[in-house]
Amino acid sequence: MNAEPNSPEIGLSIQANGYATNYHDQGEGFPVMLIHGSGPGVTAWANWRLAIPALAKSRRVIAPDMLGFGYSARPELPDYHRQLWVDHAIGLLDALAIEQADLVGNSFGGALALALAIQHPQRVRRLVLMGSVGVSFPLTAGLDAVWGYQPSFDNMRRLMDVFAHDRALVTDELAELRYQASIRPGFQESFTAMFPAPRQRWVDGLASDPADIRRLPHETLIIHGREDQVIPLQASLDLANLIQRAQLHVFGECGHWTQIEHASRFNKLVDNFLNEADVASGAQ
Repeated sequence: MNAEPNSPEIGLSIQANGYATNYHDQGEGFPVMLIHGSGPGVTAWANWRLAIPALAKSRRVIAPDMLGFGYSARPELPDYHRQLWVDHAIGLLDALAIEQADLVGNSFGGALALALAIQHPQRVRRLVLMGSVGVSFPLTAGLDAVWGYQPSFDNMRRLMDVFAHDRALVTDELAELRYQASIRPGFQESFTAMFPAPRQRWVDGLASDPADIRRLPHETLIIHGREDQVIPLQASLDLANLIQRAQLHVFGECGHWTQIEHASRFNKLVDNFLNEADVASGAQ
């Protein structure tokens, strides 16, 4: 794959569930896996660049490019689906000999984290869902625009306005950077194949059964931006009502980029939540 040799988006490489996987591995301590969202040109580093160094001060942070995204393998498959990505995530934990980890899932990544916790509850200690898919909801215009993105600077600029509530974050320089990321060799081709119209079926396909969600035993932190135009706040309200050991934190004046728009607060919130489990396990 044609990758810039000095790009911070290029991390380590490992075979996970049979696929070459680009991932970042920083810090020491109990592991936490960060699973990115599904925006055009996304990579783990682009999604989590402000969270990785902050969380790595007190724990081991694993952040992969999921199958078909970023600099991981992009196999030609008849379709990509939730189970494929869950198996890929489990394959990475296996390849790294990690028996149990905390999971932080952003948007699309939240649906994967949720499904992984349902299917493999013993592999997950605590769960964080941010602007998460995972329950069914009517497709929003914002999500339809994200999944239906066609490469151009103007289209990327419009998407940036959908993602962020704080327009100060949305500069022409950022839009150009993300546009260039979206047209790297192979990126748009695999992205277009993942979520073709009609797109409501992909929202539904990423959703877990409500009965399975109710049975989750994990302490779960749910985070959402009040002004999110991509994933409706109602999705997180529904998750909070379904998950027995859930707490919900809503950021005002925040869109879909909680980990960027409120980076310091987000990192402290997640770190404090995971620290509770660190203290509890250390006391045993």
